[in-house]
Amino acid sequence: MLRGKTALITGGSSGIGLATARLLRNKGAHVAITGRNREKLDHAASELGDGVVPIQGDVTSIEDLSRLREKLAEKFGTVDILFANAGVAIGTPIASTDEATYQKIMDVNVKGVFFTVQAILPLMRQGGSIILNTSWLNQVGTPGRAILSASKAAVRSFTRTLAAELLGQGIRVNAVSPGSIETPIHRGNNQTEDEFRNYTDKVGAQVPLGRMGRPEEVASAVLFLASDASSYMLGAELVVDGGRAEL
Repeated sequence: MLRGKTALITGGSSGIGLATARLLRNKGAHVAITGRNREKLDHAASELGDGVVPIQGDVTSIEDLSRLREKLAEKFGTVDILFANAGVAIGTPIASTDEATYQKIMDVNVKGVFFTVQAILPLMRQGGSIILNTSWLNQVGTPGRAILSASKAAVRSFTRTLAAELLGQGIRVNAVSPGSIETPIHRGNNQTEDEFRNYTDKVGAQVPLGRMGRPEEVASAVLFLASDASSYMLGAELVVDGGRAEL
């Protein structure tokens, strides 16, 4: 399905990014992944197997993004698929959220997405596909998630505006919108496995399908948007949330 194509996945060392890297590689793509932690990034690349290119970097750093583009140009020459997946999820109650937390969320989730696209765009080939990672939170009002939700709503807006802006270059932009997905981002520090299972059971009970989602289920949606199967989709958002935002 993707044989001969090249793909970059930011935040590819765990969770949705890692699952997507594995799926796109299995479908024939040459894959590069990014992450801030060198050890985690190298472990993910080793798990994915030969041919996966790990590139350490922080999406909030313009310098890192420039180096990322240079390394991709050296390794791949051009890029067919960009999955701007790197993000953070932090609770932000109105009474207790400080400026540093606000800045961190906006820097990674908004600035990071915009400037990742800007950095990689010169390498994108005509017919390429850019997929942005939003969230079900951009559609609902969830207490204690104001800044996180706003950051993901901004990414949803990027999906529309960048799709219109890049249309003339033959590059499609769409979004995938995960619900509550069982990934390391939900694990607390020093949390035991039993404590994590109690958490996933509690959150899963709030979902119409009765469970949290799996990273592979989101990866399948990304694959669809990355492939020619979605050739008539532009500025769209695929919601993968077990019905949580819709029912």
